[in-house]
Amino acid sequence: MRIAHFCDSHPGRPDGVIRSTEMQVRLLRAAGHQVDLYRPGPLLRPGVRSIPVPSRQVRVGLPFTPRPADIVHAQTTGPIGMTGFRAAAGWRVPLVVTWHTDLMAYADLFAEIPIGAAWCALRLDLGWSPREFGELTRPGRVRRLRLEALGRAMFARMTVAIAPSDKTAAGFAAFAPAAAIRVLPTPVTTAGPRLSRPRGDVVLAVGRGTAEKNPELLLQAFRRVLAARPAARLIMVGVRQQRRHLHRRITALGLGGHVEVHPPVPYEQVTAFYRAADVLAFTSTTDTQSLVLAEAEAAGLPVVVVDRGLTTRPGETGAGRFACDPTPDALATGLLRMLVDDGLRATTIRDGLAAASAYTPDVFVNRLLAIYELALSARRG
Repeated sequence: MRIAHFCDSHPGRPDGVIRSTEMQVRLLRAAGHQVDLYRPGPLLRPGVRSIPVPSRQVRVGLPFTPRPADIVHAQTTGPIGMTGFRAAAGWRVPLVVTWHTDLMAYADLFAEIPIGAAWCALRLDLGWSPREFGELTRPGRVRRLRLEALGRAMFARMTVAIAPSDKTAAGFAAFAPAAAIRVLPTPVTTAGPRLSRPRGDVVLAVGRGTAEKNPELLLQAFRRVLAARPAARLIMVGVRQQRRHLHRRITALGLGGHVEVHPPVPYEQVTAFYRAADVLAFTSTTDTQSLVLAEAEAAGLPVVVVDRGLTTRPGETGAGRFACDPTPDALATGLLRMLVDDGLRATTIRDGLAAASAYTPDVFVNRLLAIYELALSARRG
């Protein structure tokens, strides 16, 4: 089977989309399939040429002609992803789409979402009027309704829509999907050296420091943890944008000297941070899956989440992750419990390791291939 993967995230970008895509391609090739991966590359080299967006870790793919395939798998809905949509229609082959990003949650936070939505509408030939395009510029309900209209048009073209979590699959209802829906989380593997253990209780947060990740909740909760555990430390890894604002908030809350802020680092180094921490605090409510959670658990680090939609571990049917309400008091209480309650901590670590061990890359790729067979059968039928 020849499979064409289309992804707008470029190699080295610190997000789960490119890592998930690269893993899928490796697994499919190892299983004997021919896989073409189209993703942003350097401007002056062969492949999908792209240009960088100033001050953002984003590259925009330029037009290119993909090679025909038996099935198209779009990982994103940017310019490269839209090329996949159009290719599937032109080749008359199934279109499988993994919905990695909650566009609704990010629409009022990132300008590229409404801009990209306008581009998608043009590439899909939706025939929107100037007024309808203009609705994308109006934050709130008006923009949301226009994005829902775009989502319905996208889902109407899909053969199968893959959600990385049950939470994400439930959100598809807004798009009235005609496509088959399958939940398929990305598996994780861990490796890397163990860092020397720092003194005190270490709370780790991995991800951007921008508003959609809720860093203010994290800082407010940590201030309460620090009051109860004066030796506690907070380590934030993956912060590039909004660093100055974040440092100002750290100072204003009296947390200077207790918080470390690190930029994005290679995955191997993130694993080392997991193994040197005592608990992972996850304050985002906009993630569709978050590989960070599964990675931490695979490294033996307990996690506390504020998004109850992400409590189910990949492949798990048990009690799920430890969750609390998205308030500073509730999060602080949850973190403190995980730091001092040896029984809770041991159970959480055990369950996380068991789930990570059970949901292997082999399990994942077999389920992915079953989805492709479903898509091919639906197209033939």
